[in-house]
Amino acid sequence: MPQHIKNIAILGSTGSIGTQALEVIAANPTLFCAKVLTAQSNVELLVQQALIFNPSVVVIGDERKYQELKKALENTTIEVKAGAEALCEVVLLPELEIVLTALVGFAGLKPTIAAIKAGKHIALANKETLVVAGELITNLAKQHNISILPVDSEHSAIFQCLIGELDAIEKIYLTASGGPFRGKNIEFLSEVTKHQALKHPNWVMGAKITIDSASLMNKGLEVIEAKWLFNLDVEQIDVIVHPQSIVHSIVQFQDGSMKAQMGLPDMKLPIQYALAYPNRLKNDFKRFDFLDYPSLTFEQADTKTFRNLALAFEALKKAGNMPCIVNAANEVVVAEFLKEQIGFLQMSEVIETCMAKLDFIKNPSLEDYFESDKQTRIFAKELVTNI
Repeated sequence: MPQHIKNIAILGSTGSIGTQALEVIAANPTLFCAKVLTAQSNVELLVQQALIFNPSVVVIGDERKYQELKKALENTTIEVKAGAEALCEVVLLPELEIVLTALVGFAGLKPTIAAIKAGKHIALANKETLVVAGELITNLAKQHNISILPVDSEHSAIFQCLIGELDAIEKIYLTASGGPFRGKNIEFLSEVTKHQALKHPNWVMGAKITIDSASLMNKGLEVIEAKWLFNLDVEQIDVIVHPQSIVHSIVQFQDGSMKAQMGLPDMKLPIQYALAYPNRLKNDFKRFDFLDYPSLTFEQADTKTFRNLALAFEALKKAGNMPCIVNAANEVVVAEFLKEQIGFLQMSEVIETCMAKLDFIKNPSLEDYFESDKQTRIFAKELVTNI
């Protein structure tokens, strides 16, 4: 009996998650097929991927790159589209089963909503979608009877630990490596450069998420995401620093028992798990050896030095559009930090000012989220300019 092939759309195929997802697909050609590939601006890599995987459609977000992409693929049967609206159109293809959202930031929200409404299962690497509009997204998923399968290593770990035990959670612990500045003080952080911040000790990731990891904002966003993925109260979520990145996260159950998912830091593992779910696939990934790690250590997160994690918890407690404000402000300050227009510690200052000054909406609509995102970006850029 022939195996069922899952047709997959990869939104953000040229990024770190997207390229690793294609490695998983290439290793399992009888199980997965990349039907849609999209990129924001990296035409050269998108063309290479399209020629290898022969998708039905490719999309380039930057419309100025459309002709270049079209010409490069003119001798193929691949349909070429461009622009943000095209991202929402391609997820509607009837043959698609899974949409892997690996876009960076707020840009993932609209196409994820479109995919859910079209009845596609979501492999979620774009945590900002749930950070910004968690209640709306989870309600939509229930309404359309689709699964949101986490691709973040920490949320994948929690998801795996909860199989068959969803109603028995007492608490979850999201583990954090601590990033490149673990143990450093405020004086040190006031002088760090983007080059230092981009050197993550354990994971190879895109620039934005690497800076977020250095500031612990990535963990803060994951806290908010976990609330919605697993239907938790704020008090049920904790963060613990684990420098070795072997224990990817932990669930504590109501009887006091704990489960942890462990393995070497390799994003292909949670990607493969999400795409193959509910099955586990064989692979040739390097295996963890306890003798290589005779000591696994854990520390409390330093939220006084790394304010972003505390700000994310505050935003989650306040709820409404506050996580949306935090996310938008963070996207602005990370971009400005990477352009060397703002210092490392000033990122938290701008985010905190946005939280204090911008309009709070307790029960936001989808339009409110878009307006909050827009106004936050304008205000955050003004703050950066005046620093």
